[in-house]
Amino acid sequence: MTGRLRTVFALLTAAGLVASACSSSSATTAPTAMAPTAGAPTAAAPTAAAPTGAPTAATAALKIGVVTDVGRVDDKNFNQYSYEGAVAAGKALGATVNYAVPKDASDYARLIQGFIDQRYDIIVTVGFNLGIDTMTLAEGNPAVWFIAVDVAPCVDTTGAPTYPPGCTGDPSKFLPKFIGIQFEEDQAGYFAGLVAAAVSKTGKIGQLGGINNNPAVVRYLQGYQIGAKAYNPNINVQTAFFSTGDITKAYGDPTWGKTFSDQFIDTQKVDVVFQVAGATGNGALDSACAKKIIGIGVDVDQYLSYPSADACIVTSAEKHLSSAVQQTIAKIAGGTAKSGIAKFDATNDGVGYSPFHNTAITLPADLQGKLDAALAGMKAGTLKTCPDTCGTWSGS
Repeated sequence: MTGRLRTVFALLTAAGLVASACSSSSATTAPTAMAPTAGAPTAAAPTAAAPTGAPTAATAALKIGVVTDVGRVDDKNFNQYSYEGAVAAGKALGATVNYAVPKDASDYARLIQGFIDQRYDIIVTVGFNLGIDTMTLAEGNPAVWFIAVDVAPCVDTTGAPTYPPGCTGDPSKFLPKFIGIQFEEDQAGYFAGLVAAAVSKTGKIGQLGGINNNPAVVRYLQGYQIGAKAYNPNINVQTAFFSTGDITKAYGDPTWGKTFSDQFIDTQKVDVVFQVAGATGNGALDSACAKKIIGIGVDVDQYLSYPSADACIVTSAEKHLSSAVQQTIAKIAGGTAKSGIAKFDATNDGVGYSPFHNTAITLPADLQGKLDAALAGMKAGTLKTCPDTCGTWSGS
């Protein structure tokens, strides 16, 4: 590895704290680290069924490795659903699939390198926190395919991996086999907004984001606003952000999330809260339940991933992680994959909303029809779910 590439690891201390919209696990058990092995996953992990068809010689030899974020693989969150997508792809292709769970951020590069050393063909890394390590090792290993979930390829003019606004270089030149999976969060947010406006009894709803300069967070909130007003043009949507600069408070502090949300709910008098803020957002769900109002989760089905708030969760704005990972691996195996950003939205089963598990929350009779119509409009490209300033918060 060159001296220049080594320097990017200095970014990890800061980057490890910068979560994507909500990729925080709710796992409470002690995390474990697993070196890549040729064996089956542990019993606690989702496992792949035996291949049902005879794989071709090319796909039978494929080896797929998944490096999750810190926590555990069966977290009912980013780690699990991304891994399940790899398992599903492996089953269809007759490929070998294994995973590794880091103890902390210092393990990211080591575990990715472990799969490289064992000559894995495709390496999937889960979440924004692994972005710099993944891009660094992708540049140094151009024969290996890398799939980074919730990461956009970003390099400077010298090819050094970085984060916006430093993306001044050409990723295709330096990262020829790097695919960053990205989602149209505004479409998922639109579904959440429809639901929020439908279940609100006061006509006043809220949304809470981590930081207002995170484009993924902003797209969720912008879509939520538009969706809510599509259901009820007179709906009042109140917005606040947990932090203007402290990443820990924005995404990693559920205690702060509850304290902030308690004050927000009491002051703004909202009866529905949508949160886009990782572990801090879990505190918002706790607050919603304590205040006996309705909460809406984000990224995954939080009724499953954060059951302590089941009493007040009506739905969640979802990124379909498993589908996105499975589709991307299939394209690599089929020879049709291209480096760069792989965008997932309603047209390719990339986003959606969670089932309405909570039968204690009454849903208006017209809601399902409006959700179905919205999905059809998104697929047809006729429904606009984000303003012209999509991804940039204007304060409105």
